[in-house]
Amino acid sequence: MSPRSASVNEELRRRSRERLLQATVELVDERGYEATTLGDIADRAGSARGLVSYYFPGKRQLLQSAVHRLMHLTLEAALVREPRTDDGRELLARAIDAILGLAADHPVLLRTHMAGILQADGFVQCPEQQRLAALLRDTVERYGSRDVDTDYPLLRALLMGAVFAVLLPGVPMPHARLRAELFQRYGLDWELGVPPGGLPPGGAPGHIPDQSSKRP
Repeated sequence: MSPRSASVNEELRRRSRERLLQATVELVDERGYEATTLGDIADRAGSARGLVSYYFPGKRQLLQSAVHRLMHLTLEAALVREPRTDDGRELLARAIDAILGLAADHPVLLRTHMAGILQADGFVQCPEQQRLAALLRDTVERYGSRDVDTDYPLLRALLMGAVFAVLLPGVPMPHARLRAELFQRYGLDWELGVPPGGLPPGGAPGHIPDQSSKRP
């Protein structure tokens, strides 16, 4: 049998890594972070346990990569769903809805992810995060930004803040209110993206209420 080519080996490594990332998402969703071990993740992925430490320096880094992959895949699917569009405002609306939707669909996973970022380990740079960043930057550019280097980090910070507000134990902010605030910030009509249903908070269809007078 002839040895595998470099490209085949690379594809096998990519698939192995992705199985570990997907298993991490599933298990943390089901059991929580503390109750999920690296051995559990390797078993769910059908991988040798040593592969986890080969690809990732620790469980926290593995989790962040897994969440960034989930965000990237979810955002990518939202941007290319039918009907396809090149409208930058619609694409930005879809991006906002995709990230807020993840917080609603995966609260345990996203809450754990946010807690990890706020700890000493901070923000992990990884291939999954870089792909997510490139997609968000492209969305900002297609929205019409003239200064992507400034506007992309601002959008990222606003989305992270909104996710944190949705997930804050005991005093979560309503999804619709946060969406309204973000849509107002970017001048987006409520009907764009995937509206959560009903009227925008405090307004009529197609209108995002002006909150400036209510801010301190």
